[in-house]
Amino acid sequence: MSQSTVETPTARDGRTVRTVRSTRIARAARARWPLGKARRNRREDPAGTAERAVFRHALHAEWIKLRTMRSTLYVVLGTLVAGAGLASLNGSASGGEYATMTAADRIAFDPLAISTKGYILAQLSLALLGGLVVTAEYGSRTIVGTLTAVPRRGRVLAAKAAVLTAIALPTGVLTTLGGFLVGQAALEGAGAPHVALGDAGSWRVVLGGGLYLALAGLLGLAAGTLIRSTTATVTTLFTVMLIVPALAPALPGPVADRAVKYWPPSAGGQILTGYRDPALLAPWPGLAVMAGCVMILLTAAFVTFRRRDA
Repeated sequence: MSQSTVETPTARDGRTVRTVRSTRIARAARARWPLGKARRNRREDPAGTAERAVFRHALHAEWIKLRTMRSTLYVVLGTLVAGAGLASLNGSASGGEYATMTAADRIAFDPLAISTKGYILAQLSLALLGGLVVTAEYGSRTIVGTLTAVPRRGRVLAAKAAVLTAIALPTGVLTTLGGFLVGQAALEGAGAPHVALGDAGSWRVVLGGGLYLALAGLLGLAAGTLIRSTTATVTTLFTVMLIVPALAPALPGPVADRAVKYWPPSAGGQILTGYRDPALLAPWPGLAVMAGCVMILLTAAFVTFRRRDA
């Protein structure tokens, strides 16, 4: 590239001033300027590249976060152990009492429900895991980095729900399957009525119970998104899943009947029973009530998450 150089001495101080005038250099600089401006804009506006983050990227990021949380492993192992342990204890205790039961109690004896009582703790543990998926990021303020990388908040929450389901659903199925096998073995050892995996209703309890526990996890995710505080989310889930179902029968007549029948965790829990109580919902309609409640809360969580500041 050629350039013309003219040296002219100044009269003021006698120093030599080098003046460079090159038409080609000026033109080349003007030609390169838009490219340099574009590069500066990209450096100054990193959100431009973040906008190109697709759902697959968000899914991969959420999977890494949930998989590397220490609480995830503890919750999964604790859920499996609690399901099998409670099934063994409940099966042994109920089986030992069967010989002294009245005729009415023997008619209502439900081997399926006895062996899957561990779901009471399993639902709570998976719901807490779902809540931590969101509240842990708010507590550590890493949610800011997450939303910077993936500005579309609906995509972030959908990825969290998908990853949570991928963990909660197999954990729930394994929990109900393990509880079923251990509980039925305990009932058989005690000489009480028991069922096999191939009998009517067994697979419905195992697979339907897994679906119910996955819904419990999504319920926790919705609660955590709406509340954002870990402590308040834990308190809310304890109240919804344990305290209200336990106190519902003590409420005034009609209120108690409706609470026992239609309260989502109580209605959904019917999927894990074999004995049909006419005062309660059937297993699949009860699970549908639970699923409908979860969908409503997730919709509210999506709307809130998109509109609220991080």
